[in-house]
Amino acid sequence: MVRSETRAIQVGDDGKRGTEAFAATDWLLLSGTALTWGSSFVWIEIGLDSFSPPLITLMRVVFGILALAAFRKARAPIDKADLPKVALLGFLWMALPFLLFPIGQQWIDSSLAGMINGGVPIFAAVFSSFFLRRRLHANTLVAILIGFAGVLAVGWPAVQGSRATAAGAGLVLLATMSYGVALNLAAPLQQRYGALPVLLRAQLASLAIVIGPGVYGATQSEFSWPSLGAIVPLGCLGTGLAFVWMTTLVGRTGPVRASITIYFVPIIAIALGAIFRDETVSIVSLGGTALVLVGAYLTSRAQTGPANESARA
Repeated sequence: MVRSETRAIQVGDDGKRGTEAFAATDWLLLSGTALTWGSSFVWIEIGLDSFSPPLITLMRVVFGILALAAFRKARAPIDKADLPKVALLGFLWMALPFLLFPIGQQWIDSSLAGMINGGVPIFAAVFSSFFLRRRLHANTLVAILIGFAGVLAVGWPAVQGSRATAAGAGLVLLATMSYGVALNLAAPLQQRYGALPVLLRAQLASLAIVIGPGVYGATQSEFSWPSLGAIVPLGCLGTGLAFVWMTTLVGRTGPVRASITIYFVPIIAIALGAIFRDETVSIVSLGGTALVLVGAYLTSRAQTGPANESARA
């Protein structure tokens, strides 16, 4: 039995670990997550060639569960009192956005979806500050804004002349907001139980939500090996291991600081396009990359400045 009173410090609030400079392990977790999630939009695009959005959601959750279940620590117990929070995490971090992203990407390009997704740190900070009343350091807020400006610069050339609709952009924006809330919910759960047991149960909860739409979506799909080949890494890596890395980073550094990982996602997506698809990279995107790096560096530094007074508990 896991003792409910065994709690780690609340990083990102008054906990010391949440104000320390990023360690080498933190940078490794950030890099692995960004590299994996940076390719996710491409995998979704390939999957949409043959599979319906709900089927893609179901398949990526199933592959994610299989990847996590391979680890013995994923089956460690969790207090019954915390299971509703874990189920809510599964809905906000997996079921809802996993459904919204492929639906939205039917009407907008992956580059625009990645750019909108760059708003995750903004929503993580807003939710943490105004709803949870956690104190945020001023340099963290500045770093987030600098990084977001970099994301806009990175993605702006790619979205010029791209197809887009308000409905598609709105669905992706809603998914992005859901991610921001989920990061704050994941931090205390990870600190108490570790990433693996929390995520396995969260994904099982999300499976219960998406299985109905997914089965129906299978009737609207046709099989193809390329689409299946794209969903396997999307599920095993993007939905399985990358969530473990991200959740661990959230527990170590706090939800707001860890969310800076998302700023690297469009950079990775553009780099992969340049390497494997001979796409050009504009000067504006290079400048945006520099801003993202500056924002990440400022976020990673020890938080020694005053906390945001308006967010004081």
